Amino acid sequence: MPRYLISFNDGAMDHIPTDDWPDVGRASHAVVEEAVNAGVWVFGAGLERQRATIVGTDGTVTDGPYPETREVVGGFVVVDVATREEAQVWAAKIAAGCRCAQEVRELMPDPETEALLRQAVGPGSRAVP
Repeated sequence: MPRYLISFNDGAMDHIPTDDWPDVGRASHAVVEEAVNAGVWVFGAGLERQRATIVGTDGTVTDGPYPETREVVGGFVVVDVATREEAQVWAAKIAAGCRCAQEVRELMPDPETEALLRQAVGPGSRAVP
């Protein structure tokens, strides 16, 4: 099945009042639980703000990117579903829980990497698409 990246930009949740964070956490975790129980959850996480670095092809490490200069990902979920429409349904649930819009992108399959993973972890593992 295809995998989809569902993500939101850094700062997208800044509008949420501090007192509402417990409710947002409960709503977000309810969606995670639903996705796990439905068997579509692969992985998800929020990203530390302002903690990114860029590593160049020559190994040079620089700070960035910075939200002031471009949009950066603030958090993401990967789901394993049959269609883009199904990914959008999950994105809508995540958007409601997180109280911010979500972007949906299909991850490109890589048969060579998938074969390596199957060999390394064995058939039937969730780590293998």
